[in-house]
Amino acid sequence: MLSTLLTVLVCLIGYLLGSIPFGLLLTRVAGLGDIRGIGSGNIGATNVLRTGRKGLAAATLLLDALKGAIAVLLVRMLVDDEDIALLAGLAAVLGHLFPVWLNFKGGKGVATGLGVLIAASWPVGLAACAMWLIVAATARLSSLAALAAFAAAPVAALVLQDHGVFKLAFTVAVLVFVRHQANIRRLLNGTEPRIGRGKTERA
Repeated sequence: MLSTLLTVLVCLIGYLLGSIPFGLLLTRVAGLGDIRGIGSGNIGATNVLRTGRKGLAAATLLLDALKGAIAVLLVRMLVDDEDIALLAGLAAVLGHLFPVWLNFKGGKGVATGLGVLIAASWPVGLAACAMWLIVAATARLSSLAALAAFAAAPVAALVLQDHGVFKLAFTVAVLVFVRHQANIRRLLNGTEPRIGRGKTERA
């Protein structure tokens, strides 16, 4: 019974941290209105960038990553069970994807997922980030960079970490790929907008 209650509490902590919509909050504070009415309607950093405010986009990216990392690190400090800490990270990603405050319509989990991976295993997280940077710099496609990063993460976890981190990386990768279905279709038909192509293109 106690173990079940602990698991529920940890999931709730992770979910609530992950559900904080920093992109929406920052753009509203900046007087830009509702970010969901701009570009793709997404609350993540890529869509915030479409407002033309690079600083806000960078802040959104950092804060979305931090909330995922904090979920793992906080639970790791409170509970001496690494699997429980990893579960908190997964709950944070779910919170970002499906925030209760926004009728369960959130972001795509890229920054939060990377933050969770870095906190869970920094070598795996850095490998995923490096893949994102390489693909983004060469292809100039944010969605392709994200998909490549999360495809690489489970492979890196198999090589560098244990089975628990692999399961986390694989599950987060599946969630990210599911949330990028529309992007995948546009990548396949060549209509996916490139990074920096304007404020109103969809992603």
